Amino acid sequence: MNITQLLNQLPGAAAQGLIWGIMAIGVYITFRILDTADLTVDGSFATGGAVAAILITSGVHPLLATAIAFLAGLLAGLITGVLHTGMGIPAILAGILTQLALYSINLRIQGLGTDLGSRANVPLSINKYKNMLVSLRNVGSFSIENPIWLMLLITVVLIGIMYWFFGTEYGCGLRAVGSNQQMARAQGISTGRGKIVGLMISNGLVAFSGALMAQYQGFSDVSMGRGAIVIGLAAVIIGEVIFGKLFRNFALKLLAVSLGAIIYYLVIQVVLWLGLNTDDLKLLTALVVALFLAMPYWKSHMAARRMKGGKPVV
Repeated sequence: MNITQLLNQLPGAAAQGLIWGIMAIGVYITFRILDTADLTVDGSFATGGAVAAILITSGVHPLLATAIAFLAGLLAGLITGVLHTGMGIPAILAGILTQLALYSINLRIQGLGTDLGSRANVPLSINKYKNMLVSLRNVGSFSIENPIWLMLLITVVLIGIMYWFFGTEYGCGLRAVGSNQQMARAQGISTGRGKIVGLMISNGLVAFSGALMAQYQGFSDVSMGRGAIVIGLAAVIIGEVIFGKLFRNFALKLLAVSLGAIIYYLVIQVVLWLGLNTDDLKLLTALVVALFLAMPYWKSHMAARRMKGGKPVV
């Protein structure tokens, strides 16, 4: 096993981690702030990639295409929110329904402008579309074109915006909806509307991440979001387990999520370098998530065993 090969692959893993970190921040908003399990992300991630890809191939500037992909994600979150709050469908089922519908919608989006009617994938060649925001081809260079620098900037700006927004009166109201809905209603907060807005913001970020990933890898695919919720949860849990005691500020918690995504991809890259069969990658992902999810329980269980009669055992 060549260590040089591993070192050459680590920048790519870091770049992917930063892109998926944006998606993980979206997952954090629903999972931790709204206390809602939203499975829309598997579909909205691919929606972001599909919208960006079809617009870029149609001559739209990648920056504008990425912004429109964000809007498409907002719409996906709106649909889930309406299904949940307006039709009384449980959040997890509403997300599954939207995700299922988005698969067909994404196929149709990628087929726009063709005689096929639908397409499973859309290629984005860096040679043809030279002004794409990020590209895998540049990840090994030390120039300004390296996607890591732009992704770091986007991550910092995004965390700053989220920190400001959730510090406003309305943002605090959204956080109250997730913490205690009855108390939020007593304070005059519309919990249904708050859930819809939270789901929209979450899926907007997820689609934004999908648009960047499509440009980074050079294509969009209808299945590119498969397992996105698991990766997002892995990033959230890894960030909380490793940095939970250090990062108490809300902005730092979001940073921990992004770092969790980077750590996840670095671990995956190291394991693949050690010779893991790529067919077992999903199994490894499930094991990593299960391990980090179990860590808080193990810690509390071990702490309880040290207690006798309410006093710590010396």
